[in-house]
Amino acid sequence: MSLDESRFVSLADQLIEHIADAVEDALDKADADIQSGILTITLPGVGQWVINKHTPNREIWVSSPKSGAYHFAHNDGGWVSTRDASVAMVPLLAAELGVEL
Repeated sequence: MSLDESRFVSLADQLIEHIADAVEDALDKADADIQSGILTITLPGVGQWVINKHTPNREIWVSSPKSGAYHFAHNDGGWVSTRDASVAMVPLLAAELGVEL
């Protein structure tokens, strides 16, 4: 079942804010900044992650210095890759950033 726009925006914004808070709380040297709904996480010596919602497709897009680019769609309560359903966004980011999400 496809999410309507308002539900998608609500879920995506909550998740993006949760990730930003978790990174800021767990990693002293990390910078997590949300501007216009786009989360940029900078980890010195590692790189920069960019996480943003793509409302027309109801996807969250992630660019990672470790794993590259992904598009995630909401499926059964979680966000899974649109190309490889075995890749879920939250576990991927938790492993790459070294934080509990």
